[in-house]
Amino acid sequence: MASFSISGQFVDIQQQKIYPAIIKVQDGRILSIKEIMNTELLSSNYILPGFIDSHVHIESSMLVPSEFARLAVVHGTVATISDPHEIANVCGLEGVEFMIENGKTVPFKFHFGAPSCVPATIFETAGAVIDADQVSTLLKSDDIFYLSEMMNFPGVLSGDKEVMKKIRASHTTGKPVDGHAPGLRGQQAADYAAAGISTDHECFIYEEALEKLQCGMKILIREGSAAKNFEALIGLLNDYPDRIMFCSDDKHPDSLVDGHINQLCARAVAKGIDIFKILKAACVNPVLHYNMKVGLLREADPADFIIVKDLIHFETVQTYINGNLVAENGKTLISSPKSEIINNFSCAKKDVTDFEIPVTTGNSQLNIPVIEALDGQLITNKLLLEPKTENGFMISDTERDLLKIVVVNRYNNAPIAKSFIKNIGLKQGAIASSVAHDSHNIVAVGVDDESICKAINMIIDHKGGVSLIKDNLEMIVPLPVGGLMSNEDGYKIAEQYSMIDKAAKEAGSILGSPFMTLSFMALLVIPHLKLSDKGLFDGDTFEFI
Repeated sequence: MASFSISGQFVDIQQQKIYPAIIKVQDGRILSIKEIMNTELLSSNYILPGFIDSHVHIESSMLVPSEFARLAVVHGTVATISDPHEIANVCGLEGVEFMIENGKTVPFKFHFGAPSCVPATIFETAGAVIDADQVSTLLKSDDIFYLSEMMNFPGVLSGDKEVMKKIRASHTTGKPVDGHAPGLRGQQAADYAAAGISTDHECFIYEEALEKLQCGMKILIREGSAAKNFEALIGLLNDYPDRIMFCSDDKHPDSLVDGHINQLCARAVAKGIDIFKILKAACVNPVLHYNMKVGLLREADPADFIIVKDLIHFETVQTYINGNLVAENGKTLISSPKSEIINNFSCAKKDVTDFEIPVTTGNSQLNIPVIEALDGQLITNKLLLEPKTENGFMISDTERDLLKIVVVNRYNNAPIAKSFIKNIGLKQGAIASSVAHDSHNIVAVGVDDESICKAINMIIDHKGGVSLIKDNLEMIVPLPVGGLMSNEDGYKIAEQYSMIDKAAKEAGSILGSPFMTLSFMALLVIPHLKLSDKGLFDGDTFEFI
């Protein structure tokens, strides 16, 4: 490894000082940091530790880890806390191993967790099962840094034997347990934290996050492509700077091209929050909490740092990982290695009649349960509305924005789950996706059965992807790796995704991110009403309707 020196305004987060310094790097580590005079500076840029996404599902970027890294480093991100939960629900332990090994092909610091909920619930069909014994084995690996988000909070509260065994295994290895408890308040939140859950990234109101902080948990402020909680929670950083982190959770490729954790830092600065508190959340707290192998710009640390033009916009000039320059002036310097393909996809193409919902004595009541999607949130509302009927069948009603939603089992041939959803906004055609948290069956919404059928069959043909039907237009972004990710160049996929996203909005969708929102309509562990491949599910009672 080459030795080199860099000078600039050194941002010392630990000492809460900013001063001109020269930093010497040798063999991938910080050899020395020496304060100098301003007149000796060759650059007025700022040097600070690299940014960290403290909770992200790489799979949601639709890119394999190596491609995610190529895009992320441009924005100063040097590492992630990554939950391989999505690929694990499709391909099991093989999927986790794939993510780890692919991540090692590039100079980026992925820190993967052991998925705690595969399958996420018993109310859907997943592609794999990872039990407590397998979780225990994973946690003993040096490649695994924590127990991934414990979504089965009812199991934690009830002391479920299998759930508690996973938590104990993590504690035995000295690795933290990530939480997932949307809307959990009061004594239940206290009990959840007392079980040894250390974080939560699902808070969507200030009061909920404050309660969990007071229970001893750390709060991850999430701003992704679908769930956006920054505005509601950022005020907590003023009073709890050591217990707040930033994360994206789920970020689509087009928004990853635009920015990452750097954007949250800029927004926090614009709100007048102290710069050192911001950088603690963005750079330091995740390293300390998860015992990450990431340097914090201290002597003898790995040389993981970034150079930015200012501490207002955080435009990244250079990104270094282990002393290697991996991005410069908006361009990635990481090569694009071709990834292998793994998958688990086995269902036959569908017929239009498979999507019909006949009016019967069982569903002929005046009102039926309807999912109401909320832009920028993972939660949904449960409505009771009268469906539009025609010739003895329930059909989509574009005038009231009451559209048919279906979930198709992708692992075997099974009856199709069908219901209705409001607030998607399509006026023509259909959209479909094999990215459908958490079991990743095929989810689709459309204005007519023909369009829904076409969109789904395109995905079946490609064994994964996101698709759109509009007039005579047929579009698909193939996702052959687990039906979740592409193994192509990340910038190319971002461009393709931007085009299909634009087409969905031109077809009438009123959502900021139509495909991301669609992908969460089968996520049963988030209230209030969702659709799995087995039927319409009430997230409050944890029962089928």
